[in-house]
Amino acid sequence: MTGLVAVVVPARDEAERIDACLVSLRASAAQVAEPVEIVVVADGCLDDTAARARRHGVTVIESTGSNVGGARTLGARYALDLGATWLASTDADSVVPAGWLAGQLDLAAWGAEVVVGTVRPRFDELTPEQVDAWHRTHDAGQALGHVHGANLGISADAYRRGGGFRELPEHEDTDLVERLRDAGAVVVASDRFEVETSGRHVGRTPGGYARYLRDDLLRAAAPVKPVTVAGSRSGVE
Repeated sequence: MTGLVAVVVPARDEAERIDACLVSLRASAAQVAEPVEIVVVADGCLDDTAARARRHGVTVIESTGSNVGGARTLGARYALDLGATWLASTDADSVVPAGWLAGQLDLAAWGAEVVVGTVRPRFDELTPEQVDAWHRTHDAGQALGHVHGANLGISADAYRRGGGFRELPEHEDTDLVERLRDAGAVVVASDRFEVETSGRHVGRTPGGYARYLRDDLLRAAAPVKPVTVAGSRSGVE
């Protein structure tokens, strides 16, 4: 793929984490031949997220919507107006591996229009029980196709065909990928370049990844209790 590559990063009050995110993105951008535009959308921030981001020499758009779908839309619209041919997406509380962008572009060269990548939380922000549950419910080498805005890539053509992100308060990433799948886009799930994201238990939206870590992870890892059926010693009629 040739042309401008854009990375859209929505951020709300991420002053403590935005530096690590942008350092990782600059390192990843250095590994591709294409020009890369990093766009941070500081959305409803009450801290100095925007000022910190500007120190990294990236584009910063400030908005007041406090809506992650709207923030991603603003960033994508800006990138498309610049002529971007590939839109990568991550979150301000996340760190991408060095080969992240190169990996997405490699898959795009083989025909992928949407790349759905895996994420893992920072284990030092989880309890030992959560870390154990994570390992028991996530097999290395498997990409199950769960959609994460922290690890997503979409060709500009597919993005336009799908109608772009909607201004949803959460799950705007899943919504877009589902529409693209329904439209016949080539969607590839890959665990090649996993993104490390925050292990926080209180997120920016009520139903996001923080809720999963807080409420669902231990439950998903709990062993299934056998069902005993009356009149059957084995529990199976």
